[in-house]
Amino acid sequence: MASERVLIVEDEITQITLLEGIVTRAGFGAEKCMSGQEAIDRLMDRAAPKVDVVLLDLVMPGMDGIEVLNAIRPKFPALPVVMLTAHSSITTVVDAMRAGANDFIVKPASAERIRTAIEAALKTSSLVGEIGPMRDQMAGHATGVGFQSLVGTSESMQRAVGLAKKAAKAAIPVLIEGESGVGKEVFANAIHDASDRSGTPFVAVNCGAIPENLVESILFGHEKGAFTGATEKRIGKFQEADGGTLFLDEVGELPLDVQVKLLRAIQEKEIDPVGGRQSIKVDIRIISATNRNLAERVATGAFREDLYYRLNVYPIHLPPLRERKSDVPALTEHFLDQIAAMEDMARKQVSTDTLRLLESYDWPGNIRQLQNALFRAVILSDSDILTPADFPHLQPNAGAVPTLPHSQPATVPGSAPGPGPATQAPQADGMLLALESGDGHIKRFDELEAEIIRKALERYDGKMAEVARRLGIGRSTLYRKVAEYGLDT
Repeated sequence: MASERVLIVEDEITQITLLEGIVTRAGFGAEKCMSGQEAIDRLMDRAAPKVDVVLLDLVMPGMDGIEVLNAIRPKFPALPVVMLTAHSSITTVVDAMRAGANDFIVKPASAERIRTAIEAALKTSSLVGEIGPMRDQMAGHATGVGFQSLVGTSESMQRAVGLAKKAAKAAIPVLIEGESGVGKEVFANAIHDASDRSGTPFVAVNCGAIPENLVESILFGHEKGAFTGATEKRIGKFQEADGGTLFLDEVGELPLDVQVKLLRAIQEKEIDPVGGRQSIKVDIRIISATNRNLAERVATGAFREDLYYRLNVYPIHLPPLRERKSDVPALTEHFLDQIAAMEDMARKQVSTDTLRLLESYDWPGNIRQLQNALFRAVILSDSDILTPADFPHLQPNAGAVPTLPHSQPATVPGSAPGPGPATQAPQADGMLLALESGDGHIKRFDELEAEIIRKALERYDGKMAEVARRLGIGRSTLYRKVAEYGLDT
């Protein structure tokens, strides 16, 4: 147990001392941070020992526990986090769990309760660690396989693969365009593995998931003392990728001041760490990706035109799954094979009606949504053959359109009688919003708001930051409304 390290994040000296005693007496190693920013810097420090569990206080000055969770979850999705707070309201619990907390402890808590929470979190972490490599394979991240990891023979897919193979032979910047969930990182990894940089680092950064005040430090690194909380020197993603490929996902979300530094790094092949006195030379290949129209963002002044032309040297468009439905059967078989291996269980089959349902659905979340739907169905089904009943979330919503037989497509317009034009909002990616209730009257505003949020959560796979951005509301507001409408279930 002594090798398992617990990071305690608490701003009150009495509490942090008490927790340290409980953790060490339970046989774990303990580290302490007295602010959210300090905790983030510690976790991002690749040279420091690995942290196995985080005990995180919810209420802290500056950056609270929810903000810390939102900052670290994209980088450490499997790191167990136990939230500590004196406030035990349902809204508080929901906010913490939606942000990615594994457990929730109300202070003051007994030493036994804290020890049990840490042990449970470690068991969860070990299970995630076992399936992690297989999930990487499911995502196509096996190194050295190049384009063999890509599944699909549709014309649009083969056209994109053809362009990518040509890009792999050169060192020019590539911009991969496509909706969320189409597999842009998988494609970028395939280009890297098929290039002469295969075997060198492939470093992926989700620019849209980094807190704005940390973007520059994470990309370019910082020196000790460069800003409050910078207790140690830290290298950035550019240096991590030196000699290999840096993949900038959601590059259109970068702040304008960071875009200036990114442009210089690409042009001069050198970076300036925050607080550094000297520039550092780097040898990297840039592959970027976006799910937004960068040309439009240039026109509105949200993205630099000179940087756009630097990144858009060789554009590749990845089609959404609804435009390559002929690939759904092959993708289904591929994911079923991977899930069976990952879970060490007998491989499930799919019925003809099920395959017809999967092919007819529009998949607004694209390949990621298909993968998640299959994983959920395999785990929950007691049968050897998956039927349409195992995919209830792909069936038409009872409150919006009549239920269709399993053999009929789930989202094909006109497949069953439904409300007239006056009772529906326009259809988008197979999602219908009913404006009238069952008695023929217009729904209440809160009912419509709940339905909009629910559909947004479905479309963007529960990614709260993306949902909040698309709906134009703050994340804290979104968390509150999710709890208020009971959508966390």
